[in-house]
Amino acid sequence: MSNELYVPRGTTADPYYTLDIDPKLAGWTHSSLRVVELGAGGTHTFTTGDSEWIVLPLQGACTVQVVDAVFQLLGRESVFAGVSDFAYVPRDAQAQITSGAGGRFALAGAKCERRLPARYGPAPEVPVEDRGSGTCARRVRGFAAADAFPCDRLIAVEVVTPGGNWSSYPPHKHDEDRPGEETELEEIYYFEIDGPDGFGYQRVSPSRGGGAEVLAEVRTGDVVLVPDGWHGPSIAQPGHDMYYLNVMAGPGPTREWRIRFHPDHPEGYR
Repeated sequence: MSNELYVPRGTTADPYYTLDIDPKLAGWTHSSLRVVELGAGGTHTFTTGDSEWIVLPLQGACTVQVVDAVFQLLGRESVFAGVSDFAYVPRDAQAQITSGAGGRFALAGAKCERRLPARYGPAPEVPVEDRGSGTCARRVRGFAAADAFPCDRLIAVEVVTPGGNWSSYPPHKHDEDRPGEETELEEIYYFEIDGPDGFGYQRVSPSRGGGAEVLAEVRTGDVVLVPDGWHGPSIAQPGHDMYYLNVMAGPGPTREWRIRFHPDHPEGYR
C-alpha cells in the first residue's frame, strides 16, 4: 500500500481548504481538487491561474461570481440527496463563492490551454446512468463527463454505490495513450459515506509490472490518487451508501474517457 496515494481528510495544511490536491502534491501534471467549507454568510475568493474549474456544491447553496457573470447555485442537502447544479470557471480569472446559509463546496480543476466562457450547469441536464447489476449496481451522475458538458481538459463525474455493493468494477485503467482504445488520465477519488462511522475500501493495483498500489479504508473527506494502474473495486460498507467524486485530466490531444477493463475479471458487472 502506498500512503502517498491515500490522503486522509485534514492532511492538507491550508487556511482556506479542508482538502487541496494540486498537481505538485499529487506528483503529476493536470488534475486538481479542493474542498472549501463556508459558514453562514461566508465568502471565498480564488484565482484560477492556468486551470479551468467547476464549483460543485456538496452540501448547501451558493452564489458564484466570475468575470461578468453571477450564477445562483441551488445546491443540495447532501451528495446523497441527488444531483446538483454547478458553475464552470475559466482559466485566467478570479471567482468568488458566497454562501448565505453556509455549506461545503468542491472545486474540481484541470490545467488547460483554452479559455472557455464561464457557464452554468443546470441540475436537470445532468445525465444519470445506472450501471452494473446485483451487488455491483451503482448510479453515475455524469455532470462533466467528456460527452456531457464542454470543458477543455477537465472530466468529472459522481458515483453513488449502495451499502454493501461494489463499484469501479471490474477494475479498469486509463494510464496509456492507445488511440481508439485507451486515454491517459490522472484521476482523483474523493469520498463521502452516508451515516455516522461509515467507511468503504478502495483498491488500486499495478497495471504494467509496477506503479500505483493502494488498499485504503476510506471515510468522509478522504481521497485516493490514481496516477496509473488498475483501479477498483470501490466497496461500500453494508448499511452505508458510498459517494465518490472522480476528477480526471490528461495530456492527450482530445478530451476522451476511454478505458480498458482487467482481463481476469468477469464482464457482466460493468
